[in-house]
Amino acid sequence: MKAPIAIIGAGGWGTALAVTMARDERDVRLWAYESYLVETVIATRENPIYLPGIKIPDTVRVSNSLSETLCGAAIVLMAIPSHVVRSVLSRMLPMLSPEAVFVSAAKGIENDTLMRMSEVITDVSAARFIPKVGAISGPTFAPEVARGEPTALVVASPDDQLRLYLQSELSAPRFRLYTNSDLIGVEIAAAVKNVIAIAAGVVEGLGLGHNALAALITRGLAEITRLACALGGRRDTLAGLSGLGDLVLTCTGTLSRNRHVGVELARGRPLAEVVAGMKMVAEGVRTTGAALALGERCGVELPITEQMAEVLSGRTDVRTAVGALMVRRQRAEAEPVGPGGHPK
Repeated sequence: MKAPIAIIGAGGWGTALAVTMARDERDVRLWAYESYLVETVIATRENPIYLPGIKIPDTVRVSNSLSETLCGAAIVLMAIPSHVVRSVLSRMLPMLSPEAVFVSAAKGIENDTLMRMSEVITDVSAARFIPKVGAISGPTFAPEVARGEPTALVVASPDDQLRLYLQSELSAPRFRLYTNSDLIGVEIAAAVKNVIAIAAGVVEGLGLGHNALAALITRGLAEITRLACALGGRRDTLAGLSGLGDLVLTCTGTLSRNRHVGVELARGRPLAEVVAGMKMVAEGVRTTGAALALGERCGVELPITEQMAEVLSGRTDVRTAVGALMVRRQRAEAEPVGPGGHPK
């Protein structure tokens, strides 16, 4: 029997993970912030707001109570928007067992501190104990995962035993997990690909064609790689599922929320109006400024991120931003590489 798991966050991704974990007939708890959503899910066994049309097994216990959700959980999986991880975790802290293992499924960077989600979890938990923390990431759309369509992800942690434990515990039928020791690379890729996806939506919305989109994805990958390596990540991580795989899906898939933001901006809609009309969070909107600040801290050029920051702030329009990228100084495609495979 697999370990009891508490999933914090009943958005599309958290709900899909609960449905997936329940296929192994394990003890699965799902915490939702909205009490009315809990009542609806219990009555209908469906999440009509964030994951309509998907049956939630009766074995998934849904609650608005953090203490009820966390009681006895061996694995705590954080599937809430990155900007609320600190506040929700602070509420959870008195209820947590020091033996519990954390898994971040959030894809973002905390704006004020520029911390990755695993760093936020460690920072908050340090008031009581030093947590064991991993992350899962990869090319996933929640509805496909919930329907049981084949999915492959990465579970990341520098702790060898923890990686193998999480790989065993979180793998499920048609839900395949690979391990990776590069937690930094996996988390940076997960966060910054959303920024590139907004730019991909702009390319789509402006009707700039497949050539432009392919170029954007490729140069976006180079941009993410520069930042991840400057922070201590590995280049090979960015060529894997959590890097290239997730980037391609998010930049091309019609279910991508961040791509949707870019498409609507290219059609002339104001950002506030676009975001207000979305049920779920487009993480790339908040991540853009944080990624840019990280780049400045590390002395790393992030031209696509920089132009998306200009667009999102209203300081420039989408056509001007694309034009600015095309007239940057000419350069070699391959960058000089220093010790450890990091860009010089």
